[in-house]
Parts: sequence; structure tokens; C-alpha cells
Amino acid sequence: MTTPAPEPAARPRVLVAETLAASGLDHMRAQGLEVDVRTGLSPEELRAALPGAVALVIRSATQVDDAALAAGSDLVLVGRAGIGLDNVDVEAATRRGVMVVNAPQSNVLSAAEHTVALLLSQARNIPQADSDLKAGAWNRARWEGVELHGKTLGVVGLGRVGVLVAQRLLAFGMQLLAYDPYVSADRARQLGVTLVPTVEDLVRQADFLTIHLPRTPETMGLIGAELLAQAKPTLRIVNTARGGIIDEAALAEALAEGRIAGAALDVFAAEPTTESPLFGLPNVVVTPHLGASTVEAQDKAGQTIAEQVVLALRGEFVPYAVNLAAKEANATVQPYLPLAERLGRLFTVLAGGAVETLDVAYEGEIADYDCRVLTLSVLKGALGVITDEPVSFVNAPQLAEARGFAVRESMSSSALDYVNLITLRGRIGDRDVHVAGTIFGKRDAMRIVGILDHTVDIPPSGHLLVVRNSDTPGMIGTVATAVGAAGINIADMDVGTNASGEAALMVLALDQAVPATVVDGILATPGVLDAKAIDLD
Repeated sequence: MTTPAPEPAARPRVLVAETLAASGLDHMRAQGLEVDVRTGLSPEELRAALPGAVALVIRSATQVDDAALAAGSDLVLVGRAGIGLDNVDVEAATRRGVMVVNAPQSNVLSAAEHTVALLLSQARNIPQADSDLKAGAWNRARWEGVELHGKTLGVVGLGRVGVLVAQRLLAFGMQLLAYDPYVSADRARQLGVTLVPTVEDLVRQADFLTIHLPRTPETMGLIGAELLAQAKPTLRIVNTARGGIIDEAALAEALAEGRIAGAALDVFAAEPTTESPLFGLPNVVVTPHLGASTVEAQDKAGQTIAEQVVLALRGEFVPYAVNLAAKEANATVQPYLPLAERLGRLFTVLAGGAVETLDVAYEGEIADYDCRVLTLSVLKGALGVITDEPVSFVNAPQLAEARGFAVRESMSSSALDYVNLITLRGRIGDRDVHVAGTIFGKRDAMRIVGILDHTVDIPPSGHLLVVRNSDTPGMIGTVATAVGAAGINIADMDVGTNASGEAALMVLALDQAVPATVVDGILATPGVLDAKAIDLD
């Protein structure tokens, strides 16, 4: 009797939900994976296609939310073939044990080159002249341009792309200025760039302004009407970073009135879009988010993600995993990872600039364990506020080194009033910046217990308002009234004391972000020394 041959084992299935370079698809197939390409799926169709898939590969259009992750109960990995992770719920993926990876270096060169291309196109009116000539008009005088040589380039943000752009435009003989409070003066000098103290100073001096910032609550609407009013009439603005950083209505008004010379945009507040007040202006050049749209960038992204998928499914080290360390940490240390990241973010916003050395102290029981992964989590939070690319446990040390600051760890078995305590401390100018946090209880509840050398006790909720004020009656009521008048619910509040017992700091945990207008109103209150709205998510 002949024994029937065993059924061949099913190959692990990778669902590719958006167009991926052929080299990436071929690499996965060559490694024995079943590559299931289904593009253009609706959210419902995506959820229906996910069961049985061990990996999901996407680009920017597919939203991977908690519902999608729940449907993909077999998922080991979600791979984003590009830099941004705005469309992936990384926190939900971490909770479900799903690794998230990206291709952080795939498109930086293409983005930098596109920035230079837009800047040249704006300076020489190339798209407008091309359109005119093809329409039968020979308008040499109308499309007179300007040279780059000798002009001042203002760079907002010296991350990877900002540095590449600065290096290329230095070759054109431009004078380079930059605003990035988180880059050391030594690092700027190495790049041939002069740092200026404020973005207002940069706008006042620049003939060309190029933006390279992440999209955060702090950067949204940064280039607005008030800032544009301080610009020279020769200013030309280029944005290939993220939409929403420029107030498009304010920019359109400044251009239409001739208060600035021109703009070139690759990104918009709402995408995709085919309507904007900017599109009808003759001194505007626009492209539909083409920064990463080169053959080379797409090929790098596809190949990189394919390699990450293969490594993850083999159980090997995955270099571009953004949430890798969550599964590598010791069980005692692991609950502190989210707290460490939030403390890092809080520290950076409170510092408002570059510290040369960040001291991270671990006190209590956790000091007996390897806390290096917590330090990486601190760096993720600290750098995530300021860089124009996602920060992972893998690239965080390199990004810190590139910005010229060092990290020092210290351990102590005693935490005084706490079982465990994480403290961050650094110095910027003549100011000491300090934050501290702990967790307690069976549910590992996170608490911030120190801010700017004041003792507080408040959860690190998504939205905080930190106010420093003189110790005078009525301050608490004044701030709380301003927040309530804006329709914002106060979930928790604490008044901090420092070593001398002064009640000179208050922290509010809020249900939603505090608009800049509310913060400005609080800052204008007599007795208020400083106020910062901070988003910890």
C-alpha cells in the first residue's frame, strides 16, 4: 500500500496592501514567503484580508489602527515602506505584540534633492515659464528670476534632510543660517551653518527658507501670519517636510499682497488635495508630495522592508524595528518603558533647547537590572519631539550623537520616597532642567513626581499644561479659569513645591490639547513666569 505524500507546509503569507518595488517582492518570494499583493483595499476589505497573514506591508495610504491589528490576529510584523508612521498605531501594535518597522533612510536623499529642485524652480520660475511657452507665449521679461549665490538660506531644523539640503546649497555659494535649538553650536560649525536663537531671527534675515521639522502640536502653524509679517519681501519659502507646519491661508495672503516673493510646496495640511488658495498664485510652485517619489527611494524602501520582514519571521535581530525593545526588556524593567519615553519628551519640551549632557538616574529595585533599554526609551521620547524622522530604539543613539549631546547613566539602590524612580537632569544655559517619574500599584500606574525641582504627583496624560508662577494668591484660580473658559476639561491638577517650600509651579492634566491662544493669554497674566502646553502622546 502506497503511503500518500504529505501535504506541503503552507508558506507564511505576507499581505502587501500598497505598491511595493519589484525588488522587495522578489526578495520575499525568494525566501519562501507567499506574497499576497492586494492594493486599494478599503478598511473593511483590509480587515477581511488580514486573518492568516503573518506580516502586513504598507506605504502611506493604508491606516493600520487597532481594529485592523485585532483582525490580524496572526500578525508578527507591520512594515511601512518609508519613513513616516503617522498611519500606524504603534502603541496598539506594541500592546498586541506586533513589531512595527520602517525604512528610515530610504528617502532622505530624494527628499533633499526635491527640496533643492523646488528651490531652484521657485528662484527661476521654471514651471511657470514652461507652461507659458507650451501655451504659445514667449514671456522672458515676466519670468525673470534670482540667483542663489550670495543669498541667505534659512534652514528650520537640522535633521538628516535639513543637513543634506544645507550641504548641497553651500556649494551654490549661499550663506547658511539655521534655527534648531536642539543642535549644538559645535555641530553647526562643522556643517558650515550659523545658528540663530529664534525662528523669528531666521525669517527676518532669510532670502530663502526651507523647512525640515516633524509635524507635532508644537510645530503646527509655526509659519503663520505673525511670523510672515517679519519677513523680507524677497523671502521665498520651501516646504517638503510635513503639511500643516505652514498656515496655508496666511501664506496665500502674504504672497497675494506681495509681502513675500514666493513659495514652493510639496506637502499640504490635507492630502490628497486639488484645491487651495495657493494654487492660483503665479509665484507658487507645487508638487503632489513627490519628496520620496524616485525610482531609487522606492527601490530602497521596498528592499529594506522586505529584508526586515524576512529577519523578523526568522526570529533574528531587526535593525529598523521601532518598538523592538518592548519585548527584549526584563520583566521588572518593561513596565517603565512608556514612562521613560514620556519623561524624555517632557524633558525636551521643558528644556526648549540643546543640552550637552543628559543625566539619567535609576534609583531603587530597577537599578539592579540592565536599564540601557530604558535609556533608549528616554532618547526616543527626547528626540521624537525635534527630529524630522521616526526615532527607534536602534537609531536613537546615532541621532543623539549627531545633535552633539551625550547621555550618562547612574544607578542607586535607594530611591528615598519611592520603590523605583527615574530622574532626568540636564543644563541649558544657566538653567537646570529636571523631571522624574515612577510607577506604583498592581496596575503599574505611571506618575510624574518631579518637574523643574518641584515635587508634584500627576499622571503623564496625553496633554499637560505646566505653569511657573510667583507665589501669590489667586494664581491657581486664574489658570484654571482660563483653561475652563476654552472648553477644556481638567482631568487632574497638582501644585508643586520646591526645596524651600514655595508653591511656584502647577501642572494640569487635560483631556485635550491647549490652543496657543490660551497659552498666550496665561503668559500675559501678571505673576506668570512661564507656561508650556505639552503633548506626551
